[in-house]
Amino acid sequence: MDIDIQSVGFSSDQKLINFINEKLEKLTHFFDNIVACEVYLRVERKSVQDNKTVEIKMNIPGKDLFAKKQCDSFEEATVEAVEALRKQIKKHKGKVMAV
Repeated sequence: MDIDIQSVGFSSDQKLINFINEKLEKLTHFFDNIVACEVYLRVERKSVQDNKTVEIKMNIPGKDLFAKKQCDSFEEATVEAVEALRKQIKKHKGKVMAV
């Protein structure tokens, strides 16, 4: 799986990048054929809480999956976005197996 992480408007540290890679790699336990993931990290308005946004676009054969979560920290938003993708993968896998 090819993972591309882009920080919009700031530079992310290696610890955050490693955390995101680790969480995304765990999704291969649910679906082997993940082609690529594009991750966008954004800081929205700095004056409000829940201003860290993580968007993940995942390419799998025959479909693109997408999750966007906004939280207090990038780690928390990543966990929530990966969980949303896991649910989408399970749903897609169920449809493919039924056919």
